[in-house]
Amino acid sequence: MELGKEMGKLRKNIKLTQVELSKKTKVGLRLIRYIEQGGKNFRYDKLDLLLNFFGYHLEIEKDEPKMSYTVEQLELKL
Repeated sequence: MELGKEMGKLRKNIKLTQVELSKKTKVGLRLIRYIEQGGKNFRYDKLDLLLNFFGYHLEIEKDEPKMSYTVEQLELKL
């Protein structure tokens, strides 16, 4: 999933222009354009404001260690 494209789809689904989104979220128009065009260097607090507007949020989650088993180990567990 590309963040900028998805955000653009969300915006268009509710029939907002980038200018209108900027006014409603207090996030700069240039930043909204930058993100929607695939830019990846921005402040995450600004991204969080935009995501919150659409009903989403940022969350940092630790990955669980991946378990790998051999066939013999799986057979022992059954």
